[in-house]
Amino acid sequence: MAAVCALELRGVEKRFGDTEIIRGVSLEIARGERHAIIGPNGAGKSSLFNLISGRYAPTRGSIRLDGEEIAGARPFVISRRGLARSFQVTNIFPRLSVFENLRCSVFWSLGYRYCFWRSADALRDAAECALATLEEIGLAARRDVPAGVLTYAEQRALEIGIAIAGGAHVILLDEPTAGMNRGEADHAVALIRRVSEGRTLVIVEHDMSVVFGLANRISVLVYGEIIATDVPERIRDNAAVQTAYLGALPDA
Repeated sequence: MAAVCALELRGVEKRFGDTEIIRGVSLEIARGERHAIIGPNGAGKSSLFNLISGRYAPTRGSIRLDGEEIAGARPFVISRRGLARSFQVTNIFPRLSVFENLRCSVFWSLGYRYCFWRSADALRDAAECALATLEEIGLAARRDVPAGVLTYAEQRALEIGIAIAGGAHVILLDEPTAGMNRGEADHAVALIRRVSEGRTLVIVEHDMSVVFGLANRISVLVYGEIIATDVPERIRDNAAVQTAYLGALPDA
C-alpha cells in the first residue's frame, strides 16, 4: 500500500466569477518533505495557500490532509487537524508578550477550551510548551517583550513559533523572508530548517537562494497551473521554467 501523503491536491480549481485563478492543480507532498512553490507575481501562489488552509473553498477538486478530505473545511477545523500557515503580513497579537502569544497557541492542542474562571497562569503544561518553543525559535531573551515591538525578523520568527507550538505537523509559510536583509534571511532559513525537522513544510518564496537552500522538491506555478515539479537541480535546468522566469533563476 502506498504511503499516505501529508498533502494531496487533485484537479483543484478556483474561480471568482468568470476569472479562473487556479487551473486544475494536482500535487503530492510527502510527509517530512520540504516543498517550495515558486512562480511569477500573480501566478496564484497565495491563492493556492488560501485554498489549502481553508480561507477559500475550491470551485472544484480535492484537497487531502493525511488522507482526509479538507476541501471547503473552515480554517479552524483544518488547523486543529494539524496544519498551520503564516501570511505575507505578520499575524500576531502585538500587545501580548512573546510568551503570551506562544501560550495562546498551545491551549487547544493541550485540550484546554474556553473557560472564563480558570487562570492561564495556573496551566503549567501550557507554560512549559511555550517556554520550550521560545528556546527553539531563539527568542527566550525576549520572553516578556510585547510582540508589537519586536523587530520584523523577530516577529516572523514568533509567527513560525506560533505555528509549531500549536502542534502543527504541516506548516505553510508564505514568503517568510520577504523584507529581510541577507543576514536576517540566512538566520530565518536556519530557523526554518531547524523547526521543520520531523514536519512537512510547504513554502512560497521569491528569494531563490532561500528556495534552493531549503527545498527537497520545487513546484513552479504559472497562471494558476503547475508547469513543473522536480528536485531543485532539474528545476534549474528546465527550459519551461527558465522561460517563465525569463532567465531569472540565479546560481545556488
